[in-house]
Amino acid sequence: MKAHDEVIEFITAGPSIRNVANFQASAEAKARVESLIRKEKTDGLTPEEKSELDDFMTLEHIMRLAKARAHGHLSHAK
Repeated sequence: MKAHDEVIEFITAGPSIRNVANFQASAEAKARVESLIRKEKTDGLTPEEKSELDDFMTLEHIMRLAKARAHGHLSHAK
């Protein structure tokens, strides 16, 4: 499974605002991304690996924005 697949699965499951606010990538996904970053700095990445890393970084940015908005909604709901 590619690192970004679990983020896509999470989004398509229709998570609650609380679940968005609390989302964390799995240890496996984090390890995969760390591995890709290390490889990018040393050996370089294949085009497929580069695409996977780029996709994950884009989705991570989107999730950070979504989490910030979810935290805002939750704080206003109190």
